[in-house]
Amino acid sequence: MVASYGTLLILLCLLQVKHMLADYFLQTRWMLDGRGRYLHMGTFVHAGIHAGGSVLAFSLVGASLAFVLPVILLEWAVHFHIDWWKGRHTSTQDLTPADPGYWRASGIDQALHQLTYIGMIWLWLL
Repeated sequence: MVASYGTLLILLCLLQVKHMLADYFLQTRWMLDGRGRYLHMGTFVHAGIHAGGSVLAFSLVGASLAFVLPVILLEWAVHFHIDWWKGRHTSTQDLTPADPGYWRASGIDQALHQLTYIGMIWLWLL
């Protein structure tokens, strides 16, 4: 797939807006509570909202369904595990927003999500 720089920037912006909406507007207390447990249904659903938003973003720039489906399943799994790690780490360390370690974990969490988007875009370019 060959995409213009403009299309790549639009896709990156769409993924950024999707991320903001899914993490800060659509995430509920139910999704957050218990996220340190591995098979937490709230984290499953939260990662699914992210995956759904990515389907929309990639579809808007013309990515094929054959590309989108496997990449989105991979994103769902990666997003789930990043959030599970952060939940487990902050709960086992008893970290709260008052602790610098909480913010370091949040920074790692957000950076890994952003690197996931870079990886997804890179795969689209192959």
